[in-house]
Amino acid sequence: MSVTYDSPDHRNMLDRTRQGVIGQPLDRPEGALKVAGQATYAAEYRRPGCAEGVLVGATISKGRVTAIHRDSVAGMPGVLGVYASPRMLRRAAQGGAGEAPMQDVREVDFPFQPVALVVAETFEQATTAAKALRIDYEDRSADARFEASADASEPAKDPVEAGDLEAALAQAEHVLDVTYTTPCHASAALEPHAAIAEWSDGKLTLHGSLQMVAFNVKELADSVGIDAEDVRIISPYVGGGFGSKLGISHEAVAAAIAARELDRPVRVVMSRQQVFESIMRRSETTQRVRLGCDAEGRLTALAHEALVSNLPEESFSEPVTQATEFLYAGDNRRLAIDISRITRLTAGSVRAPGEAVGMQVLEGAMDELAVKLHLDPVELRKRNIPDDVPGQGTPHSSRRLVEALDAGARAFGWSHRHPLPCQRREGEWWVGMGMASAARVNILSKAEARVTLRADGSILVESDQTDIGTGSYAVLGQIAAEMLGQPIERTEVRLGDSLYPPGAGSGGSWGASSTGSAVFRACEAIRAALARKMNCSGDDLLLQDGTICCEGGEPRPVTELLEGDLVRTGSIEPGETSENFNQATYGAFFCEVAVNAFTGETRLRRMTGAFGFGRVLNAKTARSQCLGGMVWGIGSALTEELSFDSRDGHLVNHDLAEYHVPVHRDIPEMEVILLEERDAVASPLQSKGVGELGICGAAGAVANAIYNACGVRLRDFPMTPDKLLAQLPDPFMNTT
Repeated sequence: MSVTYDSPDHRNMLDRTRQGVIGQPLDRPEGALKVAGQATYAAEYRRPGCAEGVLVGATISKGRVTAIHRDSVAGMPGVLGVYASPRMLRRAAQGGAGEAPMQDVREVDFPFQPVALVVAETFEQATTAAKALRIDYEDRSADARFEASADASEPAKDPVEAGDLEAALAQAEHVLDVTYTTPCHASAALEPHAAIAEWSDGKLTLHGSLQMVAFNVKELADSVGIDAEDVRIISPYVGGGFGSKLGISHEAVAAAIAARELDRPVRVVMSRQQVFESIMRRSETTQRVRLGCDAEGRLTALAHEALVSNLPEESFSEPVTQATEFLYAGDNRRLAIDISRITRLTAGSVRAPGEAVGMQVLEGAMDELAVKLHLDPVELRKRNIPDDVPGQGTPHSSRRLVEALDAGARAFGWSHRHPLPCQRREGEWWVGMGMASAARVNILSKAEARVTLRADGSILVESDQTDIGTGSYAVLGQIAAEMLGQPIERTEVRLGDSLYPPGAGSGGSWGASSTGSAVFRACEAIRAALARKMNCSGDDLLLQDGTICCEGGEPRPVTELLEGDLVRTGSIEPGETSENFNQATYGAFFCEVAVNAFTGETRLRRMTGAFGFGRVLNAKTARSQCLGGMVWGIGSALTEELSFDSRDGHLVNHDLAEYHVPVHRDIPEMEVILLEERDAVASPLQSKGVGELGICGAAGAVANAIYNACGVRLRDFPMTPDKLLAQLPDPFMNTT
C-alpha cells in the first residue's frame, strides 16, 4: 500500500484500536541480547578464513601520494597484500576502459586521511605491517589552511531575509549584538567503524556498522564498480552512530576491495584514534546574533549569521540557523551562513546538525536580552512565539512550546529562581538556575516495510531500517501489534538487512515516524483484506488479542479467516504536507548548576526537560532519547571540544581519554516530561521525531544557569573552569 502523504490523516486510527500497546513503556526486545553480550555487531561475525585489514593514514596535511612501497612489508609475517585508499580505488573503478591505474597517485586532503590498507592473517600482523609501510608523498602542507577565516569565506547558500533589518535595529527600544563560538565535535559513538566483506559469484556481502542501509548499498556499489543489486549489507545492531555512520566510509570500501582481490573474507575495524581522525566532525562555528525589541520585549528584528567550515568541494555546511527561521518573532530578519574552506577532516552531520549548536547560541542571546529587559526568560520567550513562520506565513503543523515552558517551569520550581546573579551561595559554590527552549525540524522520509500476518496469527515485520540504540525494534513491533491486534510477544521484527524493503534509515530523527508509517500502511492493507472477508470497512474492524470482529459484532479468532500467510508491503513518502506546513518538535530545558567560587568548576545539580513531539510511540524509548540528548547538551556546554594543532592541522585529542564526553558521575538527577499531542500533518501515526530534540538548546540552558549562579557570561563553548576562573567574582564577597 503506497501513499504519498499529501493531506493530514485525522482518523486517529491508533486511538481507536484496542490492543493497548502503542505509547506504553515497553522494553526493547533486543535489550536482553545486548546486555548479555549476545547481539552480534559488525566486527563480531565469524567468517571462515577471514583476513584482517588495518588502515594507514597520511603523514602529511595536504598533498598527494606518489608511491606506496608494498615491498617494504611484503616479506613480513602473515602479510597478504597492500591496497590503495578506498577513495582512489573508487575513482579508478569509475574510469573508462584503457585509463591508467590510479592506485599509487592520490590527493591527501587532511592529516591522517586513510591512504592504504594492509591485510594480513591476523590483526596483530596487519597492525605491525601498517606501521612499517613506506609511502612517498608530494607534500603541499604549506598551502594548507587550518583555521576558519571570515576573510576567506563564501556564502553557503542564499541568506533568508525579510523586511528592513538595519532600520528595525536602529528603531528598536533595546538592541543586543553578541558573538558566540562553538568548537568542533566528534560523534563519539561507542562502537567503532567496522566491516567484514566477502564475495561470492561476483556478489558482495558486507556486515557493517551503518545507519542508512538503502543508501549505503548504492554508495558501496558505486565505490567498487558493481550494480547495487549485487550488494547486500547486513547491519542489525549498530552501537551508536550520531551521524558518523550515515554514509559508507573507508573501512567498508577497503574491506570490499581487499576481499575481492584475495577471494576471501576481510575484516577492517578502525581504531578509536582512526575514527576520530578520519570520520566526519561537526564544524566549529562563529555565530553573531542581533536582537531588537520594543519596550515590552517583543522582537522586531532578528539576525543570526554564522561562519562554519569544510573541505574544498564539500557541499555540506552546518545549518546553524535552521530553528531560528521559525522559532521566534521578528519580521525584520537576516539568517546567513558563510563557509570557510580549511584543511581538516570532513565536516558533516553530527548529533542534530544545525540546531545542536545554533539553538544553544540563540538561547544564550535570548537570556542576555531577558537580563537587559529585567524580564523573566520564560516570559520573554512566550511573548515572541509567532503565529506562523516570520517572513513566510507558513502555518505550523502543531506546537507545544508554551505547554513545555509551563510544564517544565512548574515541575522544576522555576519560580524559586532569583533573577539576579550571585544571590545564592552554598559553601564554596555559587548556585543558579537557567532555562532554554528546545526546537528541532521534523522530517518525513521515504520508507517501505513488509508485514506478514502469519497463518498462526503471529506477526512478522521486515525492513532494512536500522536500530542504532534508539528503539526501532520495539516501536515498529508496537505499531504492528496495535494495528493487527496481537500481543507484543507474538510480534517479530527483523531489521538491518538490505534484502528487506528499504526503510528510512536512522538519521535526522525520522526513522520511527517514517518507517513506522510504512508499517502502519502495510497493516492497513492487511486490515482491508480481512475486512473484505468480514463484510465491513478496515476502519471499522476491531482486532484484539488474536480476535477479530466488526463494530458491534461477536469476536472470533483471526486465524479462522487466514488460509495462509497474509503479506503486504506498505510505503510512505513525503508529499504536500511537508511543503505546506512548518513541521517541528518543541520543548524546554530547566537546570540548576553550582560553580565553585575558587576553582571555576561547574557541576550540574539537576535538569528538567519537557518535550512535545506528536504521539508518543513508546514512553520508555522516547524518555531514553530525551535523556540522551540532554546528556549530549551537557557535554556541549561543559566538556566537548575537538582540539587541532594550528601548525599542521592534526587532531590532538583523538580518543575518549582526551575528548571528554559526559560520564555517569557528571550527570545528576534528570527529569523528562512527555507532552502528548497528535500531529496529523506530520505522519499517519501523528507522531514526530524525538531522537535529537533533547540536545537542541540544552547547552544554552546550562550556560544561562552559570551566569545566574556567578554572574559570568561566557560566549565561548565549552565553558571550562579556566575560562570561568578568569572572570569569577571575589569568592569572599558577601551575597547578602
